[in-house]
Amino acid sequence: MNPTTLFYILIAIIMAKYLFDTFLNSKNAAHFNDATPKELNDIYSEDEYLKSQNYKKVNHKFSLITSTFSLIITILFFMVDGFKIVDSFARNFSRNEIIIALIFFGTIFFASDIINIPFSCYKTFVIEEKFGFNKTTLKTFIFDKIKSWLMLIIIGGGILALITLFYKLTTNNFWWYTWILISGFSVLLNLFYSKLIVPIFNKQTPLEEGELKNAIEQFADKIGFKIQNIYVIDGSKRSSKSNAYFSGFGSQKRITLYDTLIKDLTTDEIVAVLAHEVGHYKNKHIIYNMILAILLMGFTLYILSLLVGNSTLSQALGVTTNSFHIGLISFAILYSPISEITNYFMNMLSRKFEYQADDYAKNNYNSAALISALKKLSKNSLSNLTPDNLYVKIHYSHPTLLQRIQNLKK
Repeated sequence: MNPTTLFYILIAIIMAKYLFDTFLNSKNAAHFNDATPKELNDIYSEDEYLKSQNYKKVNHKFSLITSTFSLIITILFFMVDGFKIVDSFARNFSRNEIIIALIFFGTIFFASDIINIPFSCYKTFVIEEKFGFNKTTLKTFIFDKIKSWLMLIIIGGGILALITLFYKLTTNNFWWYTWILISGFSVLLNLFYSKLIVPIFNKQTPLEEGELKNAIEQFADKIGFKIQNIYVIDGSKRSSKSNAYFSGFGSQKRITLYDTLIKDLTTDEIVAVLAHEVGHYKNKHIIYNMILAILLMGFTLYILSLLVGNSTLSQALGVTTNSFHIGLISFAILYSPISEITNYFMNMLSRKFEYQADDYAKNNYNSAALISALKKLSKNSLSNLTPDNLYVKIHYSHPTLLQRIQNLKK
């Protein structure tokens, strides 16, 4: 295949993804005005439902604007040989391939992120503020951005440097070493995410003694589940939306509750949500997801090793020198349709896991309390109660609220 043909294939893939995503989003938006199912009639008042519809419409319009803007910038960047320009810029600083790759990706990332800052600000300080969700101050927004950049430079830059080094030393066999590196990093991240990463952005405090902690401990004793680490995170620092999650495994397992969750739900409802999270642990969903992610990563890296050395990948983006970092860009675009397919099946599996976790909460605690909690969480986040079926199958990692309630009532 000649480089010009590949160039237009890359453009076609980018365009096809944009058109398909736009079609799906529009299909989903067509259901915004649907009547709520009778099982969900008690969630919103008439005024609240109108507010939720408006929230969905505003976000849909904003998403269309941002995705269209991103497409235009991307196509223009391709047309003016942007990758060649950035590659030449990086080569002005060094002849070392690792340094060149770091400067190349760093330049593209930071330029892209800076361009997107106005959109992020509008989303946070206009849309989320208008609907009563935003609690982020300008100071927090700026510091979050700086911290994210520093983490990307240290962690992302370190991993990229090692991957480039592996390729430089072993060429086509680099994928083995990269697979081991990323797999090990993923395991460590899952184990220590709450201890090492979360504190950079949020304050975590152990759950205080009282009614809620006693109820959680009683439930844990009943099911024979040892819970030593229950923490409350200051989610209200950024948003009024609520969440809870389970992280780690073995001695490092930890339950984290957002302070907004404790404020919005009753004790029974919070324990029901925790029972759902424990259900994920008891069913080994965390381990299964990690194993699947590692296997998929290995498959992706193996395919990458077969293609990345092909000079056509670099030439298609206007770079005559066969370069690992340019090959990565072309490969990422070429592989994206396969990635969409694997994500579809991963979401399908994830929805199955959510049903299993709900079943665990139903069988070991209280289905009515979990239903009540899910309804409150949906109401407080102005969730879409009538999503399109195809949109759900492709994008949802959780079943819809209606599907979960119907399952819990079985």
